[in-house]
Order: sequence, then structure tokens, then C-alpha cells
Amino acid sequence: MHRETRGDGGAVTVITLDRPDRRNALDHATLAELTVALDAAAAAPTRVLVLTGAGGHFCAGADLTGVEDSSFATLLQGVLDRLRDLSFPTIAAVDGAALGAGTQLAVACDLRVATATASFGIPAAKLGLMVNHWTVQRVATLAGHSTARAMLLAAEIVTGAQALSLGLVNREGDLPDALAWSDHIATLAPLTIAGHKLMLNRLEQTPSPDPEIDAAFTQAWESTDFAEGIDAFRTRRTPTFRGR
Repeated sequence: MHRETRGDGGAVTVITLDRPDRRNALDHATLAELTVALDAAAAAPTRVLVLTGAGGHFCAGADLTGVEDSSFATLLQGVLDRLRDLSFPTIAAVDGAALGAGTQLAVACDLRVATATASFGIPAAKLGLMVNHWTVQRVATLAGHSTARAMLLAAEIVTGAQALSLGLVNREGDLPDALAWSDHIATLAPLTIAGHKLMLNRLEQTPSPDPEIDAAFTQAWESTDFAEGIDAFRTRRTPTFRGR
């Protein structure tokens, strides 16, 4: 991963996920690096942050070679919270795969620029794990409840072109297009933007703790099905889920 700045006084921060051999999949170490990079951007005179991926992909999700339990989800949630709570706008520049945790990163950003052939999806049901309640809320808010149900219940993939028509993506384009947009946004009044972002976030309060949802989340992450899904992924076979 690397972080760079551009524009007057480093007004635009660009963070690039750089694990092209894993299609920029996230592991514990990458999440820790991303946390540090986001905190550094927050401490700098950043007016816009662009998050992107190297090697033709945004982020293919969790690196399942190193995911053993829900501690990964806890680390990821910390990153998503930081992206959401930054006072300045964040833009996800998406090409290639933005799957699972990749989609979570993209929807945690305020704005999304994606190529027509990019792919968004949350294939958790193919692995036996669950995403958090906030992700479900955010995907449903941005893409609509019908599309969210297809993505979450049927593990369907949405292309960048489809995402644009649904409103999940704001603009069709690649990284240069996202950077051009960020350069423009960086010239606008930062206090106005910070206030508007705060109000927008308040319209979408984080879901309150729910014992039933918490129990379902824990049950999935501790299930035999999750172990089966991970083993099937690693051994390149079709999993057999038994609901336990």
C-alpha cells in the first residue's frame, strides 16, 4: 500500500492498495496499514481522499488464506468507520473486482467512480460468513433494497455499468477521472462540505445493537459451514453447506 498527496498543499490524498498478486485482497496487515494511512490523511491538510487499487483491481475482498475468525471483521469495521467519519469527502476509484470487503470499502466512501466493467458483490453466502449490519444498511441505501437483496441473498454480482444506473456508482470512469473530480472538489469550501457530510451521515445512523443480529453474526462466523467454505476456497472445490 502507498499513500501520496497532490494539489496545492497536499489537498488530495491518494491511497493505493498494492497487492496485485492477490488482486489487492485484504489481510490483517493490510488493514493495519490502511488504518495508519487513513489516520495520517486525517491529520494532514487533506480536502479529498481517493482510494484505489493497483494492477487493474480495486479489492477482491478478504484474503481468505489468513482469515480464521471474526477478528478480521472487527479490524475491517474499524477501517470502514474511519472512512465514514472523515470530515472530508472520500472517493473510491474502482476498476476490476470490488468484491466482499472491496464492496464494503467502496460503499464506505462518499462517492464512487467506476469503469463499466468493474464488478461489485458480497459473495458471503458462498463462504458461510456474514457482513455487519451497517454494510447491509449502506448497500441497501445506495443500491436499493431489491439489488441489495440480490447481492446479499443470492450472491449476485453487479457490473460498474449496472451500478451507475442504480446510483451505487456516481460517475463512470477510471482513476484519472476520479482524480480530476477530486481536484475540483478540493477547490470547494471545506467547512461547508464537512457540515453537509456530517448531516448526511446523521441521516444514516449506525444501526443500534440488536441481540438477534449479533447472535446470527456470531453463529455464522463460528459455524461448521464457515470452516467448510474456507476449506473449499483453499482447495478449489465446491462447498457443501449444512446449516450448522
